[in-house]
Amino acid sequence: MPDRPFKPVIQETRTLVLLAFISIAAYSIAYFSRKEFVSTTYEIKIKAATMMQESMNMLKNIRMEKGVFIDQENDPNETGLVGSQFSLITTDEGDLDAKLTTLDPNFAAAMVELLNRADLVRKDSIAVMLTGSMPGANMAMLIACKAMGIYPIIISSIGASQWGANDPEMTWLDMERILFNNGYISARSIAASIGGRNDQGRLLSPRGRELIRNNIDKSRSHLISGKGLEDNIDQRMQYFGNNNYKAVVNIGGGVASLGTSFNLRLLQPGIVYRKDIENISRGDGIDGAVVRFSKQNIPLIHILNIQKLTDELGMEYAPIPLPEIGEGRLYAIEKYDLNMTILSLLIVSISVVITGWKSKQQIKEIMTNHDPESII
Repeated sequence: MPDRPFKPVIQETRTLVLLAFISIAAYSIAYFSRKEFVSTTYEIKIKAATMMQESMNMLKNIRMEKGVFIDQENDPNETGLVGSQFSLITTDEGDLDAKLTTLDPNFAAAMVELLNRADLVRKDSIAVMLTGSMPGANMAMLIACKAMGIYPIIISSIGASQWGANDPEMTWLDMERILFNNGYISARSIAASIGGRNDQGRLLSPRGRELIRNNIDKSRSHLISGKGLEDNIDQRMQYFGNNNYKAVVNIGGGVASLGTSFNLRLLQPGIVYRKDIENISRGDGIDGAVVRFSKQNIPLIHILNIQKLTDELGMEYAPIPLPEIGEGRLYAIEKYDLNMTILSLLIVSISVVITGWKSKQQIKEIMTNHDPESII
């Protein structure tokens, strides 16, 4: 019977089966080594999101009692807090998807995440600048502050872009008052402006500006109404005063907050530092309040460009229906155990190297001691 043709070990079926088994086993070890890492602020995030859900339901019921009907096409989650496309206090075009995203109770958890990233702790004071354009984000931030024990000093502009708090019968100041009176937030606006162009409602009708002034007066906030944009910014800074602020928050695109001295489109959402603003400054224009604060090396939490912000935080953008509270990367993330993953890789690598080395030795030996024609 003729000798069997030579096969190195790497070509043997049993070797290939063994390598396949080792690879599957190593992959399984790595895969099942995943661990869930719960956020260190998990409990606070759950508290904030739950408070926001309750407060949204309360505001919805109040609006329903006033005979406001839900626009199911533009408010698919039926929050009752999406404004209209046009009204007497509508200052500009708006992004409906951004408004819908901030009307997710989990957005309050997102604000907890940002406040925590900015190293803010209980009893810290922060300067907060709001507009009527994103009431959901306003609520989320102030509720997050309440949950974390952070004290906000608030100045608002009341005009709102499309789909925001642009109902003259339920402006942002009205919502803020209701939230404060029911214990969902710890502070109210100390001052407010009309908002819109030049922070003075330049594109609003006289009637629209009058409605906002009356609303500010009813809320007992101080009216910011200077000779122009720069004067309005000066007044804002005077009202904020020097309170040893640990951070400044801007929500929306209020011109008095942001000014005109840098390219707004280049300002990234989230945590922003002095150098970030200096890198996009134009060298002309008017410094807004956030720029003046940044020159004091006070970090900014910037809430705009909502889609980019939610991508960074691992949230859904304009979700339908609203996600459950406590779900997603904001609350917990899964990670592979690095040690087990490296071990699995080493096991597979060593197995392949040993098999290859042994095959090489076999080939070398057969080439030395046998007729080459017997080698396959």
